[in-house]
Amino acid sequence: MPQSSSPSDQAGVPDSVYLDAAAAAPLHPAAREALGAALEDGWADPGKLYAQARRARQLLDAARGATAEVIGVRAEELTFLASGTDACHRAVHGVLRGRQRAGRSLIHSTVEHSAILHAAESHRRSGGEVVPVPVDRFGQVNPDAFAAAVSALGVAAAALMSANHEVGTLQPLGEVAAACAAAGVPLIVDAAQSVGRAPVPEGWSVLVASAHKWGGPAGVGLLATRTGVRFAPDGAERPEAVSLPLAVAAAASLRAAAAEADAEAARLRPLVDRIRAVVAETVPDVEVVGHPVNRLPHLVTFSCLYVDGEALLHALDRRGFAVSSGSSCTSSTLRPSHVLEAMGVLSHGNVRVSLHRGVTAQQVDRFLAELPGIVASVRAEAGVVGL
Repeated sequence: MPQSSSPSDQAGVPDSVYLDAAAAAPLHPAAREALGAALEDGWADPGKLYAQARRARQLLDAARGATAEVIGVRAEELTFLASGTDACHRAVHGVLRGRQRAGRSLIHSTVEHSAILHAAESHRRSGGEVVPVPVDRFGQVNPDAFAAAVSALGVAAAALMSANHEVGTLQPLGEVAAACAAAGVPLIVDAAQSVGRAPVPEGWSVLVASAHKWGGPAGVGLLATRTGVRFAPDGAERPEAVSLPLAVAAAASLRAAAAEADAEAARLRPLVDRIRAVVAETVPDVEVVGHPVNRLPHLVTFSCLYVDGEALLHALDRRGFAVSSGSSCTSSTLRPSHVLEAMGVLSHGNVRVSLHRGVTAQQVDRFLAELPGIVASVRAEAGVVGL
């Protein structure tokens, strides 16, 4: 159950409120319990034949079976990997290698996760063609535009995320999947933000996810490949590389998160609606981005004009609010978020708030009460006053 925060014992230092579940959700109690049990009982090499190894193999098989059931695939179609990034890379390259005779073109949206875009760029450098499909100001692709792209000659694969990790917008996966099926093109779906929170529409060919997004442990990625999809893994790759206890904990937390998903969505969506409305009313020169209806229930993003994003995040952190930003205008990148850029929306002073099962309405209210003053203070420090 959610835990309420109370004033800190240290004068002037508020309790921390974690609001960055889209990056990594706090460990679910089911994961913690399963991890402890698996460390006790699943330490042996599951590839060996002695009794302890057979027990470890049973645990791994059970974890795969439970995860596959939630995802909606057969156990043999699911592979545990070391991260969601690894799963994205293997998904893209595996399908492209398997479909070389069909063509060398990869279709993807302009708002895909960087892991997909890096794989696409690697394909382009090796001589392949990459065709990005633009999105509207909400971050959605046009299904007709995507259908036209995949119906061209020489298309080997397409990639479209289920929901955007920065703004929460849901993609029209059902329509896109139907278009891909009609064109005979396999669809790779990055479902990292959806799995364990919302059903993923049918029609995908390859699906990837990451356990720490739903409250599982870091270090577990999922790669699900439908039987019949032409998929050619790199010969140098290990077929499966993940800690057994982590896989067991990931499976246990996924089952628990999926069972709670409807109730959590019903609880969190009104809180996100409140953030969207109150921020727009109380913070001058702010733009709330992402689709207002077709979106994830736990994530909201807004951008504040005349504010440096890094400075705003530091100021929020000093007040005890752990949030993220899609705007990566830091000394290391000097570039705004590719997602916000593709959407054509304000990227300055961007804040992403993403809620988890432990967040309370009182914590959200405290964030909303303090945010206008924090933004005003950051603007004042930058010499922007009178808004």
